[in-house]
Amino acid sequence: MSVPDGATATRIDELAREPITIIPYDPAWPARYASEQERLRLALPEDLCTAIEHIGSTAVPGLSAKPIIDIQVEVFDLDRVRSEVAPVMRGLGYEFIWRPSMGERAPFYAWFIGRDAFGDRAYHVHMVQPDEATADRLLFRDLLRMNKAAAMLYEALKQELAAAHPNDREAYTRAKEPFIAHVLDIARRTHRDRWADLMWP
Repeated sequence: MSVPDGATATRIDELAREPITIIPYDPAWPARYASEQERLRLALPEDLCTAIEHIGSTAVPGLSAKPIIDIQVEVFDLDRVRSEVAPVMRGLGYEFIWRPSMGERAPFYAWFIGRDAFGDRAYHVHMVQPDEATADRLLFRDLLRMNKAAAMLYEALKQELAAAHPNDREAYTRAKEPFIAHVLDIARRTHRDRWADLMWP
């Protein structure tokens, strides 16, 4: 698959400098996800999408977060997403970015940004082919949903990093990675039935 062009790289850099704001959990977030999930389900080709999931911090009840609903759409073919789905998503009001998953390196994926009437980000739709990373996003979400202590540690870390990197989303995301890797390691080594009782330092 082709790499992002220069204009896309510039746009990614611009997006990375948009302000980071963490707000208290909003009970309306699950309903916002459900409404957008249904809109996507009706608009996307049935033979392309295998799963649609609410991911990220807005998917964890009680967890403070950036007020952006993250949606992971697993697809069979990213080339079809670029040729068939991107125009559909633009019609739904989304900006399309073909971006690297890791820094400036492959693999690449289809990222769509939806904004509210004020121009603020409201939705991120990540269209990806199923792999370890897609499974890890669900694993991390599920453990945080079940373990309040881990969720609160993550919340404190995010607030600290948002204060340290208010206009650098790449640095903010990169600084979260050790904590996320630690949680995923524990989740993989621990039976799901024990997640709620795990102790955290």
